[in-house]
Amino acid sequence: MESTPVNWEALDALLIDFAKSENLIEEDSSAPSPSSSSYHSRLLIRHVRRSLHTGAIDAAVNLLRLHAPSILTDHKILFRLHKQKFIELLRKGTAEDRDSAIQCLRTSLAPCALDAYPEAYEEFKHVLLAFIYDKDDNTSPVANEWSERRRLDLAGYMSSMLRAHLNAYDPIFSMALRYLISIHRVHCLRQGITSPISDLTERLLLEERDPPATPQDILYEVPPFDEVDIQALAHAVELTRQGAIDSLRFSKGDLFLAFQNELCRMRLDVPLLDQLVREYCVYRGIVDSASGKQPISESVKFNRQDPGYCSSRDGSLEIDCNASKHSDGETSVTNAQNNGSPENNADVTSMGRIDFEVRYASELTSIHEDCSTSGSQQHDNGAALQRSRLSGNGERSKRKRWRGRYDDNSYVPNASLEEHSKQEHSISTVVSTISKEKQGSEKPSVHDVSNVEDRYEILLGMKELASRGMAAEAVQEVNAIDPNFFAQNSVLLFQLKQVEFLKLVSSGDYSAALKVACTHLGPLASSDPALLKPLKETLLALLRPNEDALGNALPLHALAASLQVAVGRRLGVEEPQLMKIMRATLYTHNEWFKLQMCKDRFEGLLRIDSLKEANTPFLAPVSISKSYADSCTNGSSPATVSSGTRTSEDGSSPAQVSSRDVICDEGAILKVMEFLALPRADAIHLLAQYNGNAETVIQQIFA
Repeated sequence: MESTPVNWEALDALLIDFAKSENLIEEDSSAPSPSSSSYHSRLLIRHVRRSLHTGAIDAAVNLLRLHAPSILTDHKILFRLHKQKFIELLRKGTAEDRDSAIQCLRTSLAPCALDAYPEAYEEFKHVLLAFIYDKDDNTSPVANEWSERRRLDLAGYMSSMLRAHLNAYDPIFSMALRYLISIHRVHCLRQGITSPISDLTERLLLEERDPPATPQDILYEVPPFDEVDIQALAHAVELTRQGAIDSLRFSKGDLFLAFQNELCRMRLDVPLLDQLVREYCVYRGIVDSASGKQPISESVKFNRQDPGYCSSRDGSLEIDCNASKHSDGETSVTNAQNNGSPENNADVTSMGRIDFEVRYASELTSIHEDCSTSGSQQHDNGAALQRSRLSGNGERSKRKRWRGRYDDNSYVPNASLEEHSKQEHSISTVVSTISKEKQGSEKPSVHDVSNVEDRYEILLGMKELASRGMAAEAVQEVNAIDPNFFAQNSVLLFQLKQVEFLKLVSSGDYSAALKVACTHLGPLASSDPALLKPLKETLLALLRPNEDALGNALPLHALAASLQVAVGRRLGVEEPQLMKIMRATLYTHNEWFKLQMCKDRFEGLLRIDSLKEANTPFLAPVSISKSYADSCTNGSSPATVSSGTRTSEDGSSPAQVSSRDVICDEGAILKVMEFLALPRADAIHLLAQYNGNAETVIQQIFA
């Protein structure tokens, strides 16, 4: 079984858009600031969330009054904010704060409770019990009101409301990743498959979601929604049917807007996501590997005016070097405020610039040991490096500089540099630990950094040669580094020689083209029968000498990516973890919708369809990720869909079940899904057993 080919060029475009939207890379001064309005809206949401997390209700309200005043006209929101402010004042425990809590009751909470929503006045009377019962009494009637969990729920609810109110949705890649991982999890669970990327996905996509945004009362009386839309939304983002209806009510019936709202409720570990994105961008040559990757021992310097602080060499990061000397009590307070969650770490990260080290920095020692060769081989590597640098100077100048995630502190009143610096130090420690997990006890050496950068430059040089169709030069570079490489990667050699052959045909040099075919393509196909078919198709280019055979036949970027990954592994440089995530999740996305026997209605919105557009007309087939394919057949048979199975763009066409030759009407499928609350695949399976009759299925189940 082969995994789904990935269009890495399309993924590059999505990641560049993501990095620009989140201000993670530095743009030319002449370039306009991308998505500045959306970025600052998301920034406001993060600061409001942070304030509510720490119980700073007044700070959150002030931000809202300044940047989104109209949202405070919703009395439901205002009531919840005033109620939490009342609890936070009582939590402080001083007589002065108790008086302030009483004043809050009289001037804000009580008046708002009268017209917020029907249950608000009862909630108002209930919260008065906080005067009587202590915050540490876990058995009291108001234990839930005292719980700091209320802070998190309110912060998440306000994030959902603000996101829709400001139209401040996350970048496409961020939403697509949430969606693909959630489908991957469900598919693996339902098929009894062990996910090969579970260690990453469990940390990257958090289990908890933000509470849903609630519609205004006037929106509750709306026409009934199409059942197709309800079921599509419910099963796409794992909602109940009622939850899908409520989400559609809030979006006024806009299915795709409701889908975006629900996706953005899913919470990602942002520091880990940034690390994965940067690692991929460095590997692909989008971002300069030298940016933000200086060793700590070299990148910090002491501030002579205050020896307790250090700053980075470029002055972009300041941290409290005395942080380790603080008492345990102070440390525990900081941790309590952050609640120890990755989401809070993500919020804290936005308070200061953090330059993440790429995963290859933790592989320095193993690379240095495994890839050391004889003196002549090192000379070849040096020559290859020099050629790569000469050929890639132009490309390197186009690479972006990684800026890191740090936000405009103008949204944060009385922001403390010392507190921010301590939090940065904590987050960078967490991310550094994540990046080194796969390396066990190996400790990298600073002196090997140049060695790793050299290997990356060699790989990027080869990738550039292959993507330009300079196959002969790419083969020469690979042989200079590892003469035995193509003996173990004959399919890659065949593909490169295909490119060389087609390039010669396009130039009209048929004699040289036939020499390449006789010397390389023929013998390779003789030793591997699977290559005979692509060899025949390649030779057909001789019949069309006036056409651009090279341009029409071969996706050079896909070949360049495959070459980079294969040679990188021989050099001890593993492919980015994001590549593994995308291969696995796109594969399960295909398999999941085969089971559903319909097309994904949302894949166009999230550009998932473009990620799968990796056409390979003449290329010899390469089995990718065999270990993943093996793991996907662990104890379960793959779903069988007949060639006659029909799917539609919107999922509304009949689906054919090949096992019983029963045509299931879309209305019958939806009826069974609705009445029995079943996934689409299970509904189709039941209908196949009862001749496609929905009424019979329902009667049999309830009988």
